[in-house]
Amino acid sequence: MQTNFTVAQLADPDTNVSEKILRACVHCGFCTATCPTYVLLGDELDSPRGRIYLIKDMLENNRPATTEVVKHIDRCLSCLSCMTTCPSGVNYMHLVDHARQHIEKTYKRPWFDRLLRRAFGRVLPSPSLFRASMWAARLGAPFAGLMPAQLKAALALVPSKLPRASPVDRPQVFKSEGRRVRRVALLNGCAQQVLAPQINEATIRLLTRHGCEVLVAAGAGCCGALNHHLGQNAHDYARANILAWTKEIAGGGLDAIVINASGCGTTLKDYGFMFRNDPELAEPAQTVSSITRDVTELMSEIGMQAHVNPTGQRVAYHSACSLQHGQQVREQPKRLLKEAGFVVLDPPEGHLCCGSAGTYNLLQPEIARRLRDRKVANIGATSPDLIAAGNIGCLTQIASGTKVPVVHTVELLDWATGGPRPKASVA
Repeated sequence: MQTNFTVAQLADPDTNVSEKILRACVHCGFCTATCPTYVLLGDELDSPRGRIYLIKDMLENNRPATTEVVKHIDRCLSCLSCMTTCPSGVNYMHLVDHARQHIEKTYKRPWFDRLLRRAFGRVLPSPSLFRASMWAARLGAPFAGLMPAQLKAALALVPSKLPRASPVDRPQVFKSEGRRVRRVALLNGCAQQVLAPQINEATIRLLTRHGCEVLVAAGAGCCGALNHHLGQNAHDYARANILAWTKEIAGGGLDAIVINASGCGTTLKDYGFMFRNDPELAEPAQTVSSITRDVTELMSEIGMQAHVNPTGQRVAYHSACSLQHGQQVREQPKRLLKEAGFVVLDPPEGHLCCGSAGTYNLLQPEIARRLRDRKVANIGATSPDLIAAGNIGCLTQIASGTKVPVVHTVELLDWATGGPRPKASVA
């Protein structure tokens, strides 16, 4: 794609990167076939190619975002399916992230939209505030019919029973069982530790059982992904994590930083890019990105033990977009589940998003609902006993549309190798 940025514009590091991304696009349109919003809506401007044209025009002419541009960029899930499909290697992720930042700087949203986005950006990354909001949401449930669509969508995802906070989510060290083969840090996340603390518990049991010393580092917390995709500043969250893990690397050393929420993993693996121009943190950020592993990546490197508990259930594996497209991790989770004794099913249209996408199902509830229903129908076609996925957003989204038990992949691997059976899987 030909571009016409000025020398002064290209002096800006973000614009310089975006210009190179734009030039890589050859208009082939392969991305349209795998873009969930284009498949659903059939609008060229709701395809990656269409959004690239809008972004190019906005950035190249250095003009404020318009309502039309904001509508189509907001509808993008950042599922990154287009990046898997693209034969030219267009880094759409960095381009749309830049566009969102430009939108936040130049476009004044309606007051309710501004309030909602700020609230999500403040509450969701904080476990204490998020937990409090869950309790408050129960009080508002009887009035859901009077609320705007976004608040209705948020209330619909509130669990009927909120689990207690887990003691594993405090800074501490979990010793390996037997000989230590790895020393790893676990990112215990933000929303996940409120909604499903059993995922971190299962992860720690699985890793220590396989010779890993697992630490939850003091000072580490939210990865910043939610804020980043809202176009908000995520660097403070990322900086805190980098400093916390760099301290551990300098102390006892770290073989890996383990992620069990794939949306976080995609962001951590991009810390090196995010801090590329920071003279103090560029190198530490790149180190953090280089040793970040999804839990299924790490388990594939270590090797699974022979399964202990009889399993054999038919498991429909939903490959989270942030895992299969964002991190290019596709076969490891399925291979591990097979080794653990499960019958692994591949639902049709496995490349398409379920509609969760961070806060997407809260901000774009109608499109998210249609994507969820399509995903649930495709999964149902395989007649599974269980549904497994590696991302808390996907788990919550899919569970809201089906009665088939939905569990994290790591819970099944933990169960198969000696851990408790996931409560959600008990009929």
